[in-house]
Amino acid sequence: MPGIFFSHSNHSVLKEGDRQSDEVMAQKKNSFAMDLKNYLKSILPHLETSVKSTNRGKNSFYRLSPDEIIQWTMSLEKLLTSEDGQAIFRDFLKSEFSEENIDFWLACEDYKATNDSNELRNKAEIIYQQFIQPNASKQVNIDFATRNSVTRDLLEPTLTTFKEAQKMIHILMERDSYPRFLKSEIFLRLAESYQGNNMRG
Repeated sequence: MPGIFFSHSNHSVLKEGDRQSDEVMAQKKNSFAMDLKNYLKSILPHLETSVKSTNRGKNSFYRLSPDEIIQWTMSLEKLLTSEDGQAIFRDFLKSEFSEENIDFWLACEDYKATNDSNELRNKAEIIYQQFIQPNASKQVNIDFATRNSVTRDLLEPTLTTFKEAQKMIHILMERDSYPRFLKSEIFLRLAESYQGNNMRG
């Protein structure tokens, strides 16, 4: 098969194209921080006023990408798929004295990933004692019928024992806590801090 050669003029065109491409990428990088801030401002109208008096250092341990922060604003599901998202959302819920909701949700996620039957039974009992039984230390807000259903299933727990209870708590967080989280000082401080760091970087 004959070799393929580029003429000198074509090589120059390619180099020029690469240079232009690099310039375009640099422009995109420089403008991304402002794009992120504008996006957040469009959905979080209190951004400018909420972040001025806050301490940004508290959130320095979060290592986030701009895309990840934006994903958090799309849905509760997107937020909960991120470990950092879970952590900062729990901080917010703790500030509202309702961190038991995400603790229960996470315990259920761990429970559903359990394969050993003895371990499943042990985890079911722990979750019941911590979150379901009357006067539990982290009792979650579920209805009487769901609470009774979980209690009955404890005799022979399955992977779906907490399915309805977890669904109820997820809906509660989605409709009640999540919208407030997106407007909270905790989230706004993080978004503004990242935006500032990205512009400097």
